[in-house]
Amino acid sequence: MIKNYLLLLFLFTSILTSQAQQFNSSNISISRSDLETNVYEKDSTANALVLYEYGKSYVNNQSFKLTHEFKQKLKILNRKGFDQATILVYLYNSKNKKEKISNINATTHNLIDGRITRTKLKESEIYTEKYNENYTLVKFTLPNIQEGSVITYSYRVTLPFVYKYKSWEFQGDIPKLYSEYNTSIPGNYNYNIKLVGKNQLFKNEAEVKKSCLEVGLGGSADCTESIYVMKDIPAFIEEDYMTTRDNYLSRIEYELKVFQGFDGVIDNITKTWETTDKEIKANNSIGKQLNKNIKKEALLSQSTLNEKDALKKAELIFKNIQENYTWNGNYQIFKDVSVKDLIDKKSGSVSEINILLHNLLNASGIAVKPILLSTRNNGLPTTIYPVISDFNYLVVQATIDNKTYLLDATNKYLHFGQLPFKCLNQYGRLLDFKNGSEWIDINSSVVSNTRYKVDLVLDKDENINGKVDFTTAGYHALPEKESYFSNASQHENYLTENNENITISDYAAETQEINSLDFKEHFNINYTTEKIGDFLYVNPFLFTFFEENPFKLQERSYPIDFGYKSGYMYYYKIHIDDAFEIIETPKSISLNLPDNAGKLLCTTSVKNNEIVVFFKLSFNKEIYVKEYYPYMKELMNHVVNLQKNTTIVLKRK
Repeated sequence: MIKNYLLLLFLFTSILTSQAQQFNSSNISISRSDLETNVYEKDSTANALVLYEYGKSYVNNQSFKLTHEFKQKLKILNRKGFDQATILVYLYNSKNKKEKISNINATTHNLIDGRITRTKLKESEIYTEKYNENYTLVKFTLPNIQEGSVITYSYRVTLPFVYKYKSWEFQGDIPKLYSEYNTSIPGNYNYNIKLVGKNQLFKNEAEVKKSCLEVGLGGSADCTESIYVMKDIPAFIEEDYMTTRDNYLSRIEYELKVFQGFDGVIDNITKTWETTDKEIKANNSIGKQLNKNIKKEALLSQSTLNEKDALKKAELIFKNIQENYTWNGNYQIFKDVSVKDLIDKKSGSVSEINILLHNLLNASGIAVKPILLSTRNNGLPTTIYPVISDFNYLVVQATIDNKTYLLDATNKYLHFGQLPFKCLNQYGRLLDFKNGSEWIDINSSVVSNTRYKVDLVLDKDENINGKVDFTTAGYHALPEKESYFSNASQHENYLTENNENITISDYAAETQEINSLDFKEHFNINYTTEKIGDFLYVNPFLFTFFEENPFKLQERSYPIDFGYKSGYMYYYKIHIDDAFEIIETPKSISLNLPDNAGKLLCTTSVKNNEIVVFFKLSFNKEIYVKEYYPYMKELMNHVVNLQKNTTIVLKRK
């Protein structure tokens, strides 16, 4: 009887607890459980939680402008979530048109002594400021925020840019229980609609509403009214080795394809690539600049002009531009591009520098074509139809002796045929005004490496000294070269400061070419061993590749994108004086990623009085799909553990 009573009591308590932890995610109204519940069981790391979110976009029947209404209910779970009470709204501006915000309402709800209190946002607490030349920022912070607060806010935005229908982000930095987007699109507007991200829609419904938009004189349009809903959306957490979050964030985007006026005139906004190629060719900032006649005799040395070998001549032209023209940090490629201004000022945009490179190579008889691409932070360009605004960078393809080289002369440290890391974004559009443009792969053909060769001696006085050869290649060499060639003495000091327990001397850089593919350094080291009782402990990993595991998520929903193939090698040899005996050496380990996509190898060998530890880590892919994540995470755990906990144990005889 008592057992049955306890069981019923337990079930009753469980039901009450379960009911107490139910948030109201069906609408924006506040329930008591919204305030009483302070834990989100599906994500114990969450500091705040969107309980309900609703958006609606439609063309206003009177102004014919796009109107967007937004409202949200958000729970502050703890103090770390207080920053979610600051709301930022970015309004786009052009020369003649501006987005405008109105009807801002915001309230903070708290549970004080069992009573629900409400604190409204004052109009004086709403601030507007210029964010940059394209955006105005509207900012407000909800008042009286506490742990457990629930905030609600809403506003309306009027957008004069109907060609770019209002997009919607289902996913954000914090988890969401419910996110709904309603759209009403007149039939004379035909959009390309793109759903991005891995999360699935809970609801996707559409119906046609007759004569939703009337323009007078009997003119009207039917509308397609759609409802999109997602539920239980996890927070999007950024981690190392990824491109921009916009490539993976769950959202809906719109691009106007065709507009038909009420007079029957059809405007094809989204063009074919054939049409787009013709427009680019006629564009003053791209096509016409690419066809500018360049007096190579005035810009190149006589030795470069006289060079017979095509590859050597191309390398000399490339180096000439690297050394004599400076990138001003401007990415724009379709506006205000002038090769003449670059030549006069010796400083210019990405397009200006690389178009000059293109034109000089072309004038020297080398086959070249421009490539439009989007940088890693700018997102992947759309491939199913031309969206010129997706591109923000221009590089050059040169073909010499049937081999192609991708070139960018904006960085003096880049090797011939090496693009900046920011350009390694999978693919780009190769422009060919005679045969038509095409998509091509953008990748690095060279494996980037970091290699240490450490050769040491342990003397009878327990001192260790020897020589270190340090070599980096490809993209691994770029930061080393930039550090050394910009300030050699500071580079050496940095090396010393980051190895406090080691005395570094006789530093020398073997590489002298600033745009060499690799960079070689040598230096001597001296340090004492760690001694505990009668035992000496020697860590062979004096230099580490990874201080911690970069992969920390329980689950990753997007690829691991290194951008290039890479390898790490560490060779450590130490000669032990006869005064010591070897007690323990590191155990060997070998791990492989699935499909031989990568490998970790660490071996130890002992011969006479010499110990050799060999470590090699290789990543054989530029991009690993998310299914590799648990294997990669485990592999990197072993890498970090090896570097921190590998020990050679010795004892004086």
